[in-house]
This record gives sequence, C-alpha cells and structure tokens, in this order.
Amino acid sequence: MITTKIKPVFVSSALLLLCSTSAITVNSAHSADELSYQLPYYNSKEFTPHWIGSGSEALNGFHQIPPFSFTNQDGEEVSEKDFENKIYVAGFFFSTCPGICPMIRSKLAKVQEAFIDDDSVKILQHSIRPNTDTVDLLKAYADKNGILSNKCYLATGERDAIYSLAKSAYFASDDLGNLQNTEDFLHTESLLLIDQNRHIRGIYNGLNSASVDYLIADIKALNAQ
Repeated sequence: MITTKIKPVFVSSALLLLCSTSAITVNSAHSADELSYQLPYYNSKEFTPHWIGSGSEALNGFHQIPPFSFTNQDGEEVSEKDFENKIYVAGFFFSTCPGICPMIRSKLAKVQEAFIDDDSVKILQHSIRPNTDTVDLLKAYADKNGILSNKCYLATGERDAIYSLAKSAYFASDDLGNLQNTEDFLHTESLLLIDQNRHIRGIYNGLNSASVDYLIADIKALNAQ
C-alpha cells in the first residue's frame, strides 16, 4: 500500500512571480533574462524561495549540490564535474518501477527532446535501488526507452551515498512524494532544476504536464543568462 503525500510546490518559480496570470512562457512580456534573474534559490527542505541576484554576495556559502561520484548506464563515472557550467534536471527512479516512474520518464522525454541539441542542459536520474539497478540493467532500460547517454545520466552506486545526497542535498522528504512501506528510499515524483553553479532553482511535479512545461521554460530562462 502506498500513502500519497504531495506538497503543492510543483509550479515553476517564474509562475510564482506572475501568479496573477494563468500561464507564462518565455515569450511573454517578461524577457528570458528577466525570468532567469527572478528564479529563486532554495536551501532547505521547506523549499522557501530566496530571491537573490545572480551576482549577490548572499550566494557566498549558499547551499549547493556537493561533489558526488556514481556510475552511469555506460559503466562510466558520473560526477559533479560532468555538470560544470551546465544546467541539469535531477530526480529519482528505479528501472523496474511499475508505477510513477514510467509516467515521469515520459515527461522527461519532453525535456530531452526540447534540448536535444543543447549540450548545456542535462538530466541526472539517481536509482533508488542501486543494488539491483546494475549497469547492464540501466543500459538496457536506457536503450529500450530512448534515453540518450550524452543527454541523460542514469546513476547507480553505493546506496548510502545516493540516499544521503538525496536527503541532505536535494531535500527529498515525505512531503515531496509517495512514502512506501518498505526500506526503499522515498519514491518521489519531484524534479529539481539545478543551475550552472549547482544551486537549486526550482522544484516541479514530474507527473504533471503543465509543471514540466514550466520546467522547460525555466531552463530556457536560466540558459539565457
């Protein structure tokens, strides 16, 4: 049995700024540069937005995703160095998941396609069952589902390292997804937007098409800086 607890924080940060309107795109009256400046920063599990200018001294020591080292679907090391000066979308999955993972995967396919020719945008999905998600299994999963190695990294490795990063760096908690009655890590539908300096800039519901559209718009805004 799965108990669902969903926190309503899946809209884009740009939408939060323009909450008086029903929709937003980077082609609106607000330029992409303005939107990128207005995307908030996050540094806690409450996901309270901090409105900080990109060059502000307030960012000195502000929360960043720390260094990490895992193995991708091609058997190669994937670390924070692969994302230097890049934007990426982070999330969690496992390859044999029959529930929310396929639905999230279909939404991430939209992100992959939107930035297919843009090497500055990546996707990083961490396996929450690394003991069974072997490199061979992840490679077969990627090939079956059209996941491109140069665009999307499926990360496996030490379970404790993945879970620690999820909780302390990405602030995954039982408010952000589906809490399962197993020893598995929280199964969350949340996707996080990480900027070129490894700061968290947005959180989105990976099951919601409109939310993923906001994610794509926010990536374009960050990319326009």
